[in-house]
Amino acid sequence: MSRIGKKPIALPAGVKFAVADKVVTVEGPKGKLTLELPPHVTAAVEGNDIIVTPKDDTRQANAMHGLTRSLINNMVIGVTAGFKKELAIVGVGYKASLAGSKLTLNLGYSHVIEFEVPKEIKLTVTPENKMIIEGIDKQLVGETAAQIRRFRPPEPYKGKGIRYVDERIILKEGKSAG
Repeated sequence: MSRIGKKPIALPAGVKFAVADKVVTVEGPKGKLTLELPPHVTAAVEGNDIIVTPKDDTRQANAMHGLTRSLINNMVIGVTAGFKKELAIVGVGYKASLAGSKLTLNLGYSHVIEFEVPKEIKLTVTPENKMIIEGIDKQLVGETAAQIRRFRPPEPYKGKGIRYVDERIILKEGKSAG
């Protein structure tokens, strides 16, 4: 059995958890998330905890046991606290602006890049060239941050580009003259 899957998930006050027709629904102060349960796993509420159990003792059931527990735990965290990623734009003349749900990026290319922000995501652009991506779905927050970073990943010589705020770029030495 999965070590992660065995841990119960604490259900905070103000969070509703329901399982109906193999679909898990978690509703809290920040919103509502749903997840379709894999066929090898069941989830139920016992007291103030959510317990995820495998239906049988197969390798597939054990794999889905830990995964499902982690996904449900992320849903509970998302509807109570939410998730946040921060990106920094480094480079002379590189800038970002937000108009409605359209992010406009000037990243040194001959054209301007426009990115449509998903409606479930709250994006904030600060004056010091930082972007804060917030939402209740951990996967969507991470994927949106990765898509934006992909437009101009940090290069290894000067470190210019879009990077996560806590990311450390190891700079290479340039060509030597002699």
